[in-house]
Amino acid sequence: MPSANLPPTEKRVALACALAAWASAGPAFAQYADRVSATVEIASDERRRGLSWSEGDPVVRAALSVPVAEGLSLDGSAVSLWGSDRHGGADAVVDLGAAYMRQIGGWRLSAEGRYHLFPGSSGQGYGEIGAGAGFLIGPASIDINGNYAPRQSAVGGDNLYLSASASAGVPGTPLTVSARIGRSSGNARDPLRAARLRPDGAYWDYGIGVDYLKGRWSAGVRYADSSIDTSRTRHAGATLIGRLGFSL
Repeated sequence: MPSANLPPTEKRVALACALAAWASAGPAFAQYADRVSATVEIASDERRRGLSWSEGDPVVRAALSVPVAEGLSLDGSAVSLWGSDRHGGADAVVDLGAAYMRQIGGWRLSAEGRYHLFPGSSGQGYGEIGAGAGFLIGPASIDINGNYAPRQSAVGGDNLYLSASASAGVPGTPLTVSARIGRSSGNARDPLRAARLRPDGAYWDYGIGVDYLKGRWSAGVRYADSSIDTSRTRHAGATLIGRLGFSL
Protein backbone atom coordinates (compact mmCIF):
# COMPACT_ATOMS: atom_id res chain seq x y z
CA MET A 1 0.00 0.00 0.00
CA PRO A 2 1.28 3.55 -0.73
CA SER A 3 0.66 4.60 2.89
CA ALA A 4 3.35 2.14 3.98
CA ASN A 5 5.93 4.64 2.72
CA LEU A 6 4.71 7.44 5.02
CA PRO A 7 6.42 8.34 8.32
CA PRO A 8 4.36 7.08 11.34
CA THR A 9 2.91 10.51 12.24
CA GLU A 10 1.93 11.37 8.67
CA LYS A 11 0.50 7.87 8.23
CA ARG A 12 -1.79 8.29 11.25
CA VAL A 13 -2.95 11.73 10.14
CA ALA A 14 -3.68 10.56 6.58
CA LEU A 15 -5.57 7.50 7.85
CA ALA A 16 -7.62 9.52 10.34
CA CYS A 17 -8.59 12.09 7.70
CA ALA A 18 -9.57 9.37 5.23
CA LEU A 19 -11.69 7.48 7.77
CA ALA A 20 -13.44 10.64 8.96
CA ALA A 21 -14.18 11.78 5.41
CA TRP A 22 -15.53 8.46 4.22
CA ALA A 23 -17.54 7.91 7.41
CA SER A 24 -19.30 11.22 6.91
CA ALA A 25 -19.77 10.46 3.22
CA GLY A 26 -21.74 7.25 3.66
CA PRO A 27 -25.14 8.58 4.87
CA ALA A 28 -25.16 11.47 2.44
CA PHE A 29 -23.95 9.62 -0.65
CA ALA A 30 -27.37 8.35 -1.81
CA GLN A 31 -28.91 11.79 -2.33
CA TYR A 32 -25.90 13.01 -4.36
CA ALA A 33 -25.14 9.77 -6.26
CA ASP A 34 -26.48 11.19 -9.53
CA ARG A 35 -23.82 13.94 -9.42
CA VAL A 36 -20.84 11.58 -9.35
CA SER A 37 -18.48 12.43 -12.22
CA ALA A 38 -15.58 10.52 -13.72
CA THR A 39 -13.20 11.25 -16.58
CA VAL A 40 -10.50 9.36 -18.45
CA GLU A 41 -8.00 11.07 -20.72
CA ILE A 42 -4.66 10.78 -22.42
CA ALA A 43 -2.18 13.65 -22.63
CA SER A 44 1.20 14.23 -24.23
CA ASP A 45 2.76 15.30 -20.90
CA GLU A 46 1.90 15.64 -17.21
CA ARG A 47 3.04 19.17 -16.50
CA ARG A 48 2.25 20.87 -13.20
CA ARG A 49 3.32 24.40 -12.30
CA GLY A 50 5.74 24.51 -15.21
CA LEU A 51 7.46 21.19 -14.41
CA SER A 52 6.97 17.90 -16.23
CA TRP A 53 6.17 15.13 -13.77
CA SER A 54 6.31 12.45 -16.46
CA GLU A 55 9.72 13.43 -17.88
CA GLY A 56 7.99 14.65 -21.04
CA ASP A 57 6.33 11.29 -21.75
CA PRO A 58 2.62 10.79 -22.60
CA VAL A 59 0.33 9.85 -19.71
CA VAL A 60 -3.03 8.28 -18.95
CA ARG A 61 -5.18 10.06 -16.37
CA ALA A 62 -8.36 9.00 -14.55
CA ALA A 63 -10.35 11.14 -12.11
CA LEU A 64 -13.40 10.65 -9.90
CA SER A 65 -15.44 13.20 -7.93
CA VAL A 66 -18.05 12.10 -5.37
CA PRO A 67 -20.34 14.78 -3.83
CA VAL A 68 -21.10 14.07 -0.16
CA ALA A 69 -22.90 17.28 0.85
CA GLU A 70 -23.95 20.54 -0.75
CA GLY A 71 -20.76 22.08 -2.09
CA LEU A 72 -18.51 19.36 -0.64
CA SER A 73 -16.94 16.53 -2.63
CA LEU A 74 -14.34 13.82 -2.22
CA ASP A 75 -11.96 13.68 -5.18
CA GLY A 76 -9.38 11.27 -6.46
CA SER A 77 -7.19 11.03 -9.54
CA ALA A 78 -4.39 8.84 -10.81
CA VAL A 79 -1.81 9.64 -13.49
CA SER A 80 0.81 7.32 -14.97
CA LEU A 81 4.39 8.61 -14.56
CA TRP A 82 6.40 5.68 -15.95
CA GLY A 83 9.23 5.84 -13.39
CA SER A 84 9.57 9.60 -12.87
CA ASP A 85 13.07 10.63 -11.75
CA ARG A 86 11.60 13.80 -10.20
CA HIS A 87 9.55 11.68 -7.80
CA GLY A 88 11.98 8.95 -6.87
CA GLY A 89 11.15 6.60 -9.73
CA ALA A 90 7.40 6.65 -9.06
CA ASP A 91 5.22 4.82 -11.57
CA ALA A 92 2.19 7.06 -10.88
CA VAL A 93 0.84 9.88 -8.77
CA VAL A 94 -2.45 9.44 -6.92
CA ASP A 95 -4.09 12.63 -5.65
CA LEU A 96 -6.68 12.16 -2.89
CA GLY A 97 -8.60 14.89 -1.10
CA ALA A 98 -11.72 16.88 -0.43
CA ALA A 99 -12.94 20.15 -1.94
CA TYR A 100 -15.59 22.64 -0.86
CA MET A 101 -17.13 25.34 -3.05
CA ARG A 102 -19.73 27.97 -2.22
CA GLN A 103 -21.33 30.72 -4.32
CA ILE A 104 -21.80 34.02 -2.47
CA GLY A 105 -23.33 36.63 -4.71
CA GLY A 106 -21.06 36.98 -7.72
CA TRP A 107 -18.15 35.29 -5.93
CA ARG A 108 -17.23 31.61 -6.10
CA LEU A 109 -15.20 30.60 -3.03
CA SER A 110 -13.37 27.30 -2.64
CA ALA A 111 -11.14 25.39 -0.24
CA GLU A 112 -9.41 22.03 -0.52
CA GLY A 113 -7.04 19.61 1.13
CA ARG A 114 -5.07 17.07 -0.88
CA TYR A 115 -2.46 14.38 -0.40
CA HIS A 116 -0.17 13.22 -3.23
CA LEU A 117 0.86 9.57 -3.15
CA PHE A 118 3.58 8.12 -5.39
CA PRO A 119 3.24 4.35 -5.94
CA GLY A 120 6.52 2.76 -6.91
CA SER A 121 8.65 5.08 -4.74
CA SER A 122 9.41 5.50 -1.05
CA GLY A 123 9.03 8.58 1.16
CA GLN A 124 7.74 10.81 -1.65
CA GLY A 125 4.18 11.55 -0.48
CA TYR A 126 3.23 15.04 0.67
CA GLY A 127 0.09 17.06 1.40
CA GLU A 128 -1.09 20.58 0.74
CA ILE A 129 -4.07 22.82 1.38
CA GLY A 130 -5.56 25.47 -0.86
CA ALA A 131 -8.15 28.22 -1.18
CA GLY A 132 -9.44 30.30 -4.05
CA ALA A 133 -11.89 32.94 -5.19
CA GLY A 134 -13.44 33.45 -8.61
CA PHE A 135 -15.94 35.77 -10.25
CA LEU A 136 -17.46 36.52 -13.64
CA ILE A 137 -16.77 39.59 -15.74
CA GLY A 138 -19.13 39.36 -18.70
CA PRO A 139 -18.36 36.07 -20.47
CA ALA A 140 -15.01 35.65 -18.69
CA SER A 141 -14.24 33.83 -15.45
CA ILE A 142 -11.37 35.15 -13.29
CA ASP A 143 -9.84 32.98 -10.56
CA ILE A 144 -7.20 33.62 -7.90
CA ASN A 145 -5.81 30.65 -5.95
CA GLY A 146 -3.26 29.79 -3.33
CA ASN A 147 -1.87 26.38 -2.36
CA TYR A 148 0.43 25.70 0.55
CA ALA A 149 2.39 22.56 1.39
CA PRO A 150 3.49 22.85 5.06
CA ARG A 151 7.03 21.88 5.97
CA GLN A 152 7.57 18.23 5.04
CA SER A 153 10.72 16.18 4.58
CA ALA A 154 9.50 14.86 1.21
CA VAL A 155 9.72 18.35 -0.33
CA GLY A 156 12.67 19.66 1.69
CA GLY A 157 10.76 22.43 3.46
CA ASP A 158 7.51 24.16 2.64
CA ASN A 159 6.05 25.31 -0.68
CA LEU A 160 3.69 28.18 -1.54
CA TYR A 161 2.02 28.46 -4.93
CA LEU A 162 -0.02 31.52 -5.91
CA SER A 163 -1.80 31.72 -9.25
CA ALA A 164 -4.28 33.70 -11.30
CA SER A 165 -6.22 32.44 -14.31
CA ALA A 166 -8.90 33.57 -16.72
CA SER A 167 -11.10 31.71 -19.18
CA ALA A 168 -13.88 32.59 -21.60
CA GLY A 169 -16.08 30.69 -24.02
CA VAL A 170 -15.92 31.63 -27.68
CA PRO A 171 -19.50 32.68 -28.65
CA GLY A 172 -21.21 30.27 -31.02
CA THR A 173 -18.56 27.57 -30.66
CA PRO A 174 -17.74 24.70 -28.25
CA LEU A 175 -14.35 26.34 -27.60
CA THR A 176 -12.96 27.89 -24.42
CA VAL A 177 -9.76 29.92 -24.28
CA SER A 178 -7.77 30.33 -21.09
CA ALA A 179 -4.61 31.84 -19.66
CA ARG A 180 -2.84 31.48 -16.35
CA ILE A 181 0.24 32.59 -14.41
CA GLY A 182 1.66 31.30 -11.14
CA ARG A 183 4.59 31.67 -8.79
CA SER A 184 6.24 29.01 -6.62
CA SER A 185 8.25 29.95 -3.52
CA GLY A 186 9.04 28.69 -0.03
CA ASN A 187 11.71 27.90 2.53
CA ALA A 188 14.26 25.22 1.66
CA ARG A 189 15.55 23.35 4.73
CA ASP A 190 17.01 20.63 2.50
CA PRO A 191 18.05 22.18 -0.87
CA LEU A 192 18.35 18.82 -2.60
CA ARG A 193 14.83 17.75 -1.66
CA ALA A 194 13.42 21.24 -2.25
CA ALA A 195 14.71 21.10 -5.83
CA ARG A 196 12.03 18.47 -6.49
CA LEU A 197 9.32 21.17 -6.66
CA ARG A 198 11.54 24.26 -7.04
CA PRO A 199 14.63 23.23 -9.04
CA ASP A 200 15.64 26.86 -9.66
CA GLY A 201 14.45 28.38 -6.38
CA ALA A 202 11.42 30.69 -6.57
CA TYR A 203 10.10 30.88 -10.13
CA TRP A 204 7.18 31.84 -12.39
CA ASP A 205 5.18 29.63 -14.71
CA TYR A 206 2.58 30.64 -17.29
CA GLY A 207 0.54 29.32 -20.17
CA ILE A 208 -2.39 29.69 -22.53
CA GLY A 209 -4.79 27.07 -23.83
CA VAL A 210 -7.77 26.23 -26.02
CA ASP A 211 -10.27 23.52 -25.06
CA TYR A 212 -13.05 21.85 -27.04
CA LEU A 213 -16.08 20.26 -25.37
CA LYS A 214 -18.73 18.30 -27.26
CA GLY A 215 -21.06 16.02 -25.30
CA ARG A 216 -18.93 13.62 -23.29
CA TRP A 217 -15.80 14.28 -25.36
CA SER A 218 -13.20 16.95 -24.72
CA ALA A 219 -9.88 17.89 -26.28
CA GLY A 220 -7.40 20.66 -25.75
CA VAL A 221 -4.00 22.09 -26.47
CA ARG A 222 -1.94 24.17 -24.05
CA TYR A 223 1.26 26.17 -24.34
CA ALA A 224 3.28 26.11 -21.10
CA ASP A 225 6.54 27.77 -20.08
CA SER A 226 8.38 28.93 -16.96
CA SER A 227 11.23 31.15 -15.80
CA ILE A 228 13.31 28.10 -14.75
CA ASP A 229 16.82 27.94 -16.18
CA THR A 230 16.47 25.04 -18.63
CA SER A 231 20.24 24.67 -19.00
CA ARG A 232 20.18 23.10 -15.52
CA THR A 233 16.66 21.61 -15.40
CA ARG A 234 15.14 19.31 -17.99
CA HIS A 235 11.47 19.35 -19.00
CA ALA A 236 10.74 22.83 -17.64
CA GLY A 237 10.84 25.03 -20.74
CA ALA A 238 8.32 25.98 -23.40
CA THR A 239 6.16 23.16 -24.71
CA LEU A 240 2.82 22.35 -26.32
CA ILE A 241 0.65 19.80 -24.52
CA GLY A 242 -2.27 18.04 -26.18
CA ARG A 243 -4.99 16.01 -24.49
CA LEU A 244 -8.11 13.98 -25.34
CA GLY A 245 -10.68 13.03 -22.72
CA PHE A 246 -14.01 11.29 -22.17
CA SER A 247 -16.51 11.81 -19.33
CA LEU A 248 -18.25 8.76 -17.92
